[in-house]
Amino acid sequence: MRRFRVLVVSICLAGPAFAGDLTVSVRDAAGLPVRDAVVTVTPAAGIPRGPIRFPWALRMTQQDIQFQPYVLIAPVGGTVAFPNLDRVRHQVYSFSRGARFELQLYGRDESRTHTFTSAGVAALGCNIHDQMLAYIKVVDTPWAMKTDPAGNAVLSDIPAGSATLRVWHPRLAGRGNEIARTVTVSAAAARQSVSGDFRAAVR
Repeated sequence: MRRFRVLVVSICLAGPAFAGDLTVSVRDAAGLPVRDAVVTVTPAAGIPRGPIRFPWALRMTQQDIQFQPYVLIAPVGGTVAFPNLDRVRHQVYSFSRGARFELQLYGRDESRTHTFTSAGVAALGCNIHDQMLAYIKVVDTPWAMKTDPAGNAVLSDIPAGSATLRVWHPRLAGRGNEIARTVTVSAAAARQSVSGDFRAAVR
């Protein structure tokens, strides 16, 4: 009985592990929704140990002489596949600082991979087709999501407490194409609105 009482007291002192959902709405200077903005949340208490996994495929397809998707979120340590579904050959590269790599020329129904070892941005191009452009945002937090066509991103089960909210987009003006702010996450669902100048030139 005594051991049981000690266990009950310990649970009460520890308290419940509250978590909340956060909806982030991203708008441009005119108030219009911005899609493909990467929203991340990093709790002040830290990130859980272990590999970060997302529910979407780590896949950057080459089809119709373009990359799909335009923006892909990948975790640090994640390996991204680059399948070629076109009838022509492609040579994918990134000269971005901290994310430099090149996949030598390969053809239809072939695929290559690359593993990203540090957080940052890889701006992708093709040495054969200059019009091809896409981005891989490599993140070190499991709370990451892209905004939908309505400019909204929903991040779920964030630990309650202080956290850093970041919004990144290739056209967002400012250092690192990013806006950061401190937010407080509670057990109740919350909403944040972020606006900025998205007229900056790509690359």
